Amino acid sequence: MRSMSDYDRAHVQEFFTARAADWDSKFPGDTPAFRTAVGELRLRPGDRVLDAGCGTGRALAALREAVGSGGVVLGADLTPAMLTEAVRAGRDADAALLLADVARLPLRAGVLDAVFAAGLIAHLPHPAENLRELARVVRPGGLLALFHPVGRAALAARHGRALTPDDLRAEPNLRPLLASAGWRLTSYVDEDDRFLALAARDDEPGGRVGG
Repeated sequence: MRSMSDYDRAHVQEFFTARAADWDSKFPGDTPAFRTAVGELRLRPGDRVLDAGCGTGRALAALREAVGSGGVVLGADLTPAMLTEAVRAGRDADAALLLADVARLPLRAGVLDAVFAAGLIAHLPHPAENLRELARVVRPGGLLALFHPVGRAALAARHGRALTPDDLRAEPNLRPLLASAGWRLTSYVDEDDRFLALAARDDEPGGRVGG
């Protein structure tokens, strides 16, 4: 499993460090969308869940509410400044925060019930391999939520660009990408006000996900 190269890591950290202090104030209306997306995971009390690329931790309170005091919530991010903002907002009360590369997680195989990932896929240097690492730490049948608080078209417009056929989040691209990484796409929504793809961790005979 390849983790990020030094260049990849530095690029991601530079991008998010420059934006960390203003991140929450820039997107003040996103909290309800995060809460709704977390609800789609149908977590149960006592479940163990990771927010992969948690940023400032906007999903952590909803994840904690879903799994209760007996559950485990982890938030992993590569950028120290984003985790600093999560602590400043008091979100470390809802989760254990890890400074970690989601492409090489410090977790045992199959230890989680679910992974929530908001805006992560666009920042993965090796998407198939990196999604396979997320599959490694989830039990068979566990879930992955790939989320963004706006849909693909709205996000492209926000950045002043058009959608292109090679967009990883387009369903014809995302479905085989997930399959190659040990996930089975079970639900796909791409609307103006949210993007949410749900996938289940595959467990086929001779399975494709290593331990």
